[in-house]
Amino acid sequence: MPFWKRKTLAQMTKREWESLCDGCGKCCVNKLEYEETGEVVQTNTCCRLLDTQTCQCSDYKNRKAIVPDCIQLSPDVVAEMDWLPHSCAYRLVLQGRDLFWWHPLVSGDPETVHDAGVSARGKVISELEAGDLTEHVLDDWL
Repeated sequence: MPFWKRKTLAQMTKREWESLCDGCGKCCVNKLEYEETGEVVQTNTCCRLLDTQTCQCSDYKNRKAIVPDCIQLSPDVVAEMDWLPHSCAYRLVLQGRDLFWWHPLVSGDPETVHDAGVSARGKVISELEAGDLTEHVLDDWL
């Protein structure tokens, strides 16, 4: 039985934890929270460190130093973050659900997340190019 079916998020090794990321890049898409209502909306912009073609962080090791408000996922953070995509493997494991067929741990291919159209590839622009993020709010999640 694969580790994500027999372990909780907190029980995973660092290597298992990192491999659980499907590489979709959606957690690096900028969200805006309206102070008046608490509503969180998604934009079609992403963190300046996200490579929009590979959907990988261009400086993963130093991301918190470069982008101080970057949220590092942990089991506690995953449990609190309701804005994580419904397809997020961390969220799925937390909920006791299985990974989708396109997840690289299931398919054996890191490209299937992109081939299935569930990644941010081709759907976002860097916040460095975007200007005012409020002009980039989407009606629905990517």
